[in-house]
Amino acid sequence: MPQKSGLGRGLGALIPGGENDLADNGIMLVPVGQVSPNPRQPRSTLHPEGLEELTASVREHGVLQPLIVTAGNTSGEYILIAGERRLQAARLAGLTTVPVLVRQATDQQRLELAIIENVQRADLSPLEQAEAYRQLAEDFSLSHEEIAARVGKSRVAVTNTLRLLKLPDMVKNALIEGRVSEGHARALLTLSTPEAQAAALRTVLAQELNVRQTEELVRKLAGEKPARKPQAVVPPEVAELEERLRVSLGTKVTLRAGRKGGTLTIHYYSDEELDALLGRLL
Repeated sequence: MPQKSGLGRGLGALIPGGENDLADNGIMLVPVGQVSPNPRQPRSTLHPEGLEELTASVREHGVLQPLIVTAGNTSGEYILIAGERRLQAARLAGLTTVPVLVRQATDQQRLELAIIENVQRADLSPLEQAEAYRQLAEDFSLSHEEIAARVGKSRVAVTNTLRLLKLPDMVKNALIEGRVSEGHARALLTLSTPEAQAAALRTVLAQELNVRQTEELVRKLAGEKPARKPQAVVPPEVAELEERLRVSLGTKVTLRAGRKGGTLTIHYYSDEELDALLGRLL
């Protein structure tokens, strides 16, 4: 099984050669106005509450972790690779300079590093992750396996996340606004047309269906025959834990509680997916 780069090896793993000569192998203080945003930043929104808290911390203690930048086209200009929230907080706090580490990075590496930093901090929404993966696939001709290796995800997780871009705008908006989860959205993708997906979404929202109930609704709408034996009702806390595990591992997970203890079943559908799961768990 090939070794993954990216998350497992830190932000520096994607940049051969490390710091360039401008940094002199150390941290520099540069004027805030000379640092430009990363044009490949995958995150489209910054949560105001978290940014306010970070700004208050920066105002009191300064920027404790240096930004990662690369040299711009003109002397004294820098382009941000990682640390957008810290840069925004520094500006809001009125700082005139920020600490930086200067790296050599291509346009593709800027995107990869921005994805890695945000995934490490769980800052990207599912659709923001999907759009970032799309850029890596279409703009830089990376396969799903190569993307997975760079961002520390399984190939199945990358493929499933990319599929979210096929959702109609109505479903995308509901996902962005937090009215449905990624599990809901993936279930709706099973339906063959945008009209059917939108109609199912209205039912999900009106009846406040959980993910498992949404999957059952989709099966009915798709004309699948219901199972002969009715499934036991899953307690909400168990369903929530299953969903968290499903999102984390990128595959179906089933919890079954018994009188003493229980069972945790992790489903996989190919040898490749099994290798990816073993790599994450072991």
